[in-house]
This record gives sequence, C-alpha cells and structure tokens, in this order.
Amino acid sequence: MMNTSAISTENFFLNAFNALTLTNDRKELLVKISKGIAVEYKNEGIVNLNFICTHNSRRSQLGQVWGFFAANYFNLNINSFSGGTEVTAFYRNTVKTLQSVGFTFHLANFSHQNPKYVISFKGTSKSIFGFSKRFDNKENTKPFIAITTCNNADTNCPFIPEAIYRFHLPFVDPKSSDGTELQDESYLKTNQQIAAEVYFIFAEVKKLLV
Repeated sequence: MMNTSAISTENFFLNAFNALTLTNDRKELLVKISKGIAVEYKNEGIVNLNFICTHNSRRSQLGQVWGFFAANYFNLNINSFSGGTEVTAFYRNTVKTLQSVGFTFHLANFSHQNPKYVISFKGTSKSIFGFSKRFDNKENTKPFIAITTCNNADTNCPFIPEAIYRFHLPFVDPKSSDGTELQDESYLKTNQQIAAEVYFIFAEVKKLLV
C-alpha cells in the first residue's frame, strides 16, 4: 500500500493506475464502460456519470470524487454524481481516506445524520457536493450513465429510467474493516482501486475521442 502522508492527489492517482493489474474480464468491462461514455460524449458533448450503491456511503462516493478529479485531469466535459437506493451518510472513514490523499472537505450543511460537504483538491477552483442521497435525487443531473458499484445495488435497482447506459462495476466493500486495526489500510486499498480504474476509464475515453 502506498504511503500517502506526503503524496499529492495527482501522484496518488498516477501511482494507483501504474500499480493496477486487471484480469481480462475486468479490463473488457472497463473498456465497455469507456466506449459507452465515449459514444454519449460524441453525441452530446457532455456526459453525466452516476455512481450508484445501496447506501451511497463508501464506494459510490469514492467513484464520484475520483470521477470529478479525472474529468479535470483529462480535461473532459464529464460530470460525476452518486446516489443509492437508501439515504444514509457519507461515511466518516470514506471522508478520511479521501482526505489522506489530498482532497479537501468543508462542511456546507451540518447534519448529524447526513452532513453535506464541499469537496475539492489543490490546483482547481472547482468543487462538488458530497452527501448521501438517492440515485434519482434532483442534484444528480439527468440523463446519466449509471455505474453500480456493489452487488446489492445491482440487485435492488433493476430499472433506472434516467440511465442512458447501465454498467455494473463492483468493488470490495471496506465496511467489514470498520473498527479494526485494518480499517485505514482497507479503505485506502479500495480508494486506490477505484482511483486506478477511473483513471483507466477516462484515459480510454480520451483516446476514443481523438
């Protein structure tokens, strides 16, 4: 696992991608997602991505934040959102692992149940809102491409009418490590994998648009 104590968000993003190893099936899936995004981009000149997981607290939030970073990094007109089938909260360990790699979080609306954060990173004046919400919340611009990140979301969301395309890209849930000595390592590992695969997707989209 990478030491992130003095690493920039950009370096973490690059290092995560450079350390990425993929099975053939996983690579084919990432390429398929990239092609779907590229088709919509060529047609509309803009794409909205909605990362969806049951509670919108961990993996879908990581997807949204890295999608936001990747759009800026690759200079693509892609908006990233996230949502769930239930509303909970942007889990504190998810916030913590993103802060550890350089993202800044400012409270925009305090709530014990579901605080709303303004999220950004060094080198940009842009920001996104991060909080737990349903996938069809008004904050999530439609139409969008849906990317489901956990098995429960794939089972519980058989029909997403706003989705132009729907792709299932599952990641291991770090929730099982909560409260253990492996907590930080587990969240960072998931953080790294999602960063790496988002890099792969956006890099492929960039190539397909040339």
